[in-house]
Order: sequence, then structure tokens, then C-alpha cells
Amino acid sequence: MRVLVAPAGFKETLTAAEAARAMARGARRTGAEVVELPLADGGRGTLECLAPPLGLAMHHVEVAGPLGDPVTAVFGLSAARPPSGVQSGGKLAQPGAAVPHEAAPRTAVLEMASASGLALVPPERRDAMRASTRGTGQLLAAAIDAGAERIFMGIGDSATSDGGAGMAQALGFRLLDDRGGEIGPGAAGLARLARIDGSARHPGLALPEVRVACDVDNPLLGPRGSAAIFGPQKGAGPDEVRRIEENLARLADVIRRDLGVDVLPLAGGGAAGGLGAGAVAFLGARLMSGAEWVLNAACIDRRLARCDLVLTGEGRFDGQSLGGKVPMALARRAAAAGVPCAVICGTAGPGHEAAKCQGASAIFPLVRENVTLATAMARAADLVADRAEEAVRQTARRQA
Repeated sequence: MRVLVAPAGFKETLTAAEAARAMARGARRTGAEVVELPLADGGRGTLECLAPPLGLAMHHVEVAGPLGDPVTAVFGLSAARPPSGVQSGGKLAQPGAAVPHEAAPRTAVLEMASASGLALVPPERRDAMRASTRGTGQLLAAAIDAGAERIFMGIGDSATSDGGAGMAQALGFRLLDDRGGEIGPGAAGLARLARIDGSARHPGLALPEVRVACDVDNPLLGPRGSAAIFGPQKGAGPDEVRRIEENLARLADVIRRDLGVDVLPLAGGGAAGGLGAGAVAFLGARLMSGAEWVLNAACIDRRLARCDLVLTGEGRFDGQSLGGKVPMALARRAAAAGVPCAVICGTAGPGHEAAKCQGASAIFPLVRENVTLATAMARAADLVADRAEEAVRQTARRQA
């Protein structure tokens, strides 16, 4: 049996690469031929997944972390273009000839998680009201200054809820209170926002293409919005969730008035604490599915044509997973190709049952009657390997 092992990361437990190695170890116990393909959907690990197929060189930059402490962030940048009309090797391009790969615009790939991610803040310091995307703006500026002509940015796994305000400030936008002073950091600062002045924004923002990869399709506001769904994960209590919602609504109103952009209808506007909405407003970005972006870059359809089973997974598999996460995006593509796709996950939460109607052939959680969450996290690699072996053997019996 030929098995494609293609998981996302198991948050705070296994990276995508570690999860892939564990699944491959279990699958090989059955004698299966295994190909490992760690995946991501815009959050941590996205750059690692895309660097090889896009030929990116890594650049490290010191920026402000979510709470202002310096952190080292990274972006990938494709090779410089040859002079106009010259192909690689110094030969003149013939009129009408296809543009060589090297002549594509220099592309930078960023993960906001490396500058403003939740993993950068210990659980006891998480502060959804104060965390800022300023470091993400600094990382963007560094990529543009290094020669990027188009930007792809993944925005999963954020620590922030400021709607991209800190990013905008780092790129030269002035977010002002009613006295003309700059507002403070984070979602808390948005309570004083009265006006946005973009006259001094970074000149490099006039890029032909900025795309932002979202791992969810939640809107900015409302019961499925950024504050309600993701605020508690970032340390926000009920009162702070309410305040974040109010402050993001204020930001949306000022953006509509001063920048002429309505961010409220955007699917994905609530991603990364509203950075999805902020990227559209301040960068002129186009939002897209991070999972589909990575799958296409990995030539997934060609890989599916050469396998008999797909193993994928993530830490928590539930109703949110159906809204843009890697496992379900891959399961749908596998189903279209006629290939069974088993999902291995830490826990299976509410709403996961619907996955079987959308391409997932089986679900194998680590947490079961005899395995607690604490045990699953402590023994994650071994348990992932065991579930992978179980999934391959079960599929083989069905196909026999």
C-alpha cells in the first residue's frame, strides 16, 4: 500500500514535521510505502512547507514580539530576477517565449506567527487586550526593503486581537485619538481610535499583489467573530471578549470612513484577531484559504494520483476544522481523487462527525476511554504512530 502522510501540526505538542514522522513510523510497521509531506494552513510551519517548492532563501529579522519584547522573526524570499529580456544563463529571451521561472516577481512568504504568534507568549503572560501585530508590520517592511515585489502572508496561530492596528502603525499609518496622538498597542488601544492617517505609509506598499492565507473563514464581528471565537484562546475573559468586540467594531467604522473599505462582510476578516480585515484595509490584500494555497504549492493532486491512502491530522479536530483547516481541505481533495483519507487527531470535538460526509473516511483520536488528554500530550508521537498503524491496517482490510 502506498500511503501519503500529510498532517498539520498538533498545537503545543508536535510540529507538522514531527507529526508526519510519527505517522510514517506507524504506517511503515505495516510494510506500507510511505511519503511524508508536512502541511500547514497559514499558521506556524507554513514557511517551512513552502520554502522548498518555491526556492526561498530565509532572512531573519529582529522585531517586536506580541508584548513588545524583541523576537527573531523570519521571512522567505525568492531569487532576484535576471535583467529584462534575459533568461537564466545569460541568453536573450525570444519574442513571445514563455517567461522563465526566474523572471517571476520576487516573492516573499511570511508567517505572522513568527513575529506575533501565540507560541511567543507563555500561557501565564497571554494578554489579548495588549498583544500587538507591530512586529508583523516590521517583518513586512523588512521583506519589502529586501526587494519583495509580491507578498504571501500566513496569519494563523496569532496572539493578537488588534485588527492589524499594530501592523499598520509599523508601516507608517497613523492611528490617532481625538487629540491627534497615537493610540496605544493592542485591542485596548482601539478604544481611543478616532482617525486613520495613511499619508506617511511605507512607499513599498504599492505592491501589485499581496495575498493573505487564512486558516479560518470567520468574520470580524459577531457570534462567529474574532473576539467571541478566538479571544478566550488568547487569554481573554468574558469582559475582555466584549471589549475586544466593541473596539474591533470601532476600528471597522473608522476604516470604512477614512480608508473607504468595508471589512465587515469579509470571510476570514476575523482571522488572527482581525488581522485578516486589517490586511485588506491597510495592505490592499486579497484573502485566500491557507490550506488550499499550501496544497496547490505542494502539487497535491499529482501526489494523490500516486497513493492508496492519505493520513492527515491536527491537534483538535472539530466543527472549526471544516472551515478551512488543512485536514478537511486535504480530505475533500482526496475524496475527489477517489482516495480514502483518515484523520488522526489529539481530540475529536463537537462537529467532527460532519467530516465523514465531506471526505474523511475515518477519524482516529488519541484521547480515548483509556487515554487522558495529559497522557496524549505526553506520549503524542508514540500514540500518533499507533493510530497511524491502526488506520493503515483498517484501510487494508476494507480494500482486501
